[in-house]
This record gives sequence, C-alpha cells and structure tokens, in this order.
Amino acid sequence: MKKYLLKRIVYLIIVFFVVSLMMYMIYNLIPSDPALVQMEPLRKSLKPDEWTRQYQELRQKLGLNDPLIVRYARWMGFIRDMDGTFNGMLQGNFGYSISYKRNVTEIVGVPMQNSIILNLVSTIITLALTIPLGIYCAVHARKATDNAIQAFTVVGYSLPTFLIGILFIYIFAVLLGWFPTGGAKTPGSTYTGAMEFLDRMHYLALPIIVLVFTGLAGMTRTVRAAMMDTLSQDYIRTARAKGLKEKVVIYSHAWRNALLPVSTSIMGWMIGVFTGGSLVIENTFALNGTGRLYWAALTTTDYELVLAMQMFYTLVSLVGVLLTDLSYTLVDPRVRIDK
Repeated sequence: MKKYLLKRIVYLIIVFFVVSLMMYMIYNLIPSDPALVQMEPLRKSLKPDEWTRQYQELRQKLGLNDPLIVRYARWMGFIRDMDGTFNGMLQGNFGYSISYKRNVTEIVGVPMQNSIILNLVSTIITLALTIPLGIYCAVHARKATDNAIQAFTVVGYSLPTFLIGILFIYIFAVLLGWFPTGGAKTPGSTYTGAMEFLDRMHYLALPIIVLVFTGLAGMTRTVRAAMMDTLSQDYIRTARAKGLKEKVVIYSHAWRNALLPVSTSIMGWMIGVFTGGSLVIENTFALNGTGRLYWAALTTTDYELVLAMQMFYTLVSLVGVLLTDLSYTLVDPRVRIDK
C-alpha cells in the first residue's frame, strides 16, 4: 500500500508539472501583454519617447523579454526571480492580478470558501439521496414508482441548469420569500462565528438546492443501472435460492459489487462539479465563487489569475483520481493495489 501510494504521488507530481507547462505555454500563446495593460492608461499623460522607455523597462522588470521556458521556470519557482529571489508558485506566490491590482492569494480566499461549502454540501446531500433512491428504483424496476421517478429524472436531466435556477428563484425567493435571490452573505454584515456561518448558509441554501436537484437525475440513473445489472447476475439468483433475506441480498451482495463502477462515476461527477460545474449556478445567483472568478479572469485576460485557478482545478482532479483508485480496495477486497 505504501509503495503504491508513493508511486501514485510521484506520478501526480509529474503530471501536475507537465500540465502546468502546457497551460502556461497555451495561455502565453494568446496575444496579451501585461506591461501594455499597465502602461496604456499613461499613454496620454506621457510623451511618446518617455512612454516607450517606461514600457520597455516594465517589460524587462516583468521578465517578458526572456524565453518562454525561462519565464515558466521563474513562474513555478525553479529559478530566481528578477530581484534575485525564488518567488514562484512553489514558494506560495501565485501571481499578480492585473484586473484586481492585488496578489492572487488575496483574491481567491473568499471565492474558494464559498465554492467549497457549496459543492461539498450539495455533493453530500445528493449522494445521500441518489444512492438509496437508485437502489430502490432498481429493486422495484418497471413498477409505477420506478416509472414515476424515471420520468422525473428525465425532466431534471433535460432542463438546462440556468433555467432550473431561474425557476427556483421565482418560486422560493420571489413567491415564497424563503431565500435571497443571490449573493453569499447579507450586505454590510459583520457577523462572526456561528452567525456568520448561518448567514452564509442562508444565502447558499437555494444554490445548493438547485445543484442537488440537477445532480439527482444523472446519479440516480447511474446507481439504478449498476444495481439492475448486478441484480441480474447468477450469484444473486443463487443467494436468493439459498433463502437469504432480501435485505442481505441487496445490501451485502448486490450493492457492494455495484458500487465499483458507481464509485468511478461518483468521483468523476464530483470532480466535474467542483472544477467548474457550478459556474452556471454561481453566475445565476451572483455568487462569488471560483467558477465565476475563473470566468471573469478569462474575459478580462487576467491570465495570472486564470493560471492559478487552472492549477487548483488540476490539483483537485489529480487528487480525485487518486482517491478513486484507493476507493476500489474499500469497495472490492479482491482488488489489491499493492501487487
């Protein structure tokens, strides 16, 4: 187990740096000039020669005249910065946002908190509902209840997320007045501790409900399909022929074997939601989250911020893949990752 973990961690580190190099080169191929963005407001106030001189000095200061691979090594922190110190991502410097005029680390804190709470809570609730619901539908396949649930999931699966969000805003915020229409906290509030958490959850409740509603359809159908395939196997018929209780057959025999393919789908869905799947929700509810921040950085060509967010998403995806592989041994004891 330890040997396998060590190999996987080394593999993740290699993949992370390969992806970071690819992302850095791709974003630097896009026509953009951070020095020009900073100097453009001064064009009218300076003489052309003075503006050109300061522009070239700024390019030199930012290291924009160096080869791309050198700039990448400096950005990652492999080599010294222009001031002679190591000051890259490995040292905790994720860049400077040209649109916010602040360091990236000062910008992503609050959006990341909102996105983590939004996605973790919605994921836990979704799995708590979809797993038993999918099992129930598989056990009672093609009966009236199963048909009704399948019709409901098809509708939920077919409707666009933003349309569901608007519909829920109209019902729960406008008509009933239970939740606010958007935002992450009460404007101007200075709550701390438990009151701050409750206030944030009050604002995040409606986005969480929408995420749970949209996630129910796909995951319920996935669990149902896996369980139906497992329940049709010969060893399930044998277990029933031996006179085992139906609950034992379903939860001790069928579910453990059906969970192996389901776990991969669950982890893939979780990674997808966390690495940008909530972008539509955050825009619909004007929620200050990582997805909305990432989109705003793209539209304003703030590539330092974009790259930092992209590396965060890459890390989440790689760790998710590792957790998926490790979960196989918990689900199926026949899988031995140390051999």
